[in-house]
Amino acid sequence: MEARNRQKGGLLYGTIEAHPAFYRCPVDPASRSYMNVVFRLPSEELEAKFVAEAKARGMVGLKGHRSVGGCRASVYNAMPLAGVQALCAFMEEFARRNG
Repeated sequence: MEARNRQKGGLLYGTIEAHPAFYRCPVDPASRSYMNVVFRLPSEELEAKFVAEAKARGMVGLKGHRSVGGCRASVYNAMPLAGVQALCAFMEEFARRNG
């Protein structure tokens, strides 16, 4: 289970790091969680658009903490690898369209 969760988290962090001008993770790499991956976009407006478009595609719960903002993907044990792959594909597409 740990290996699978590291794989899922690694995919998400890899997608974030592949687009440093668009996505950024405010958490130091040594302290990052593979269960809750947080990231920011260039503006709060783009974050709201990202969350809304993801929701329209059936990806819910991506809005970040109410006092911190940003986005958060919770990829606990029940989240299949295919779900994380779908989110990463959406992130790639969203960055291309809005970056």
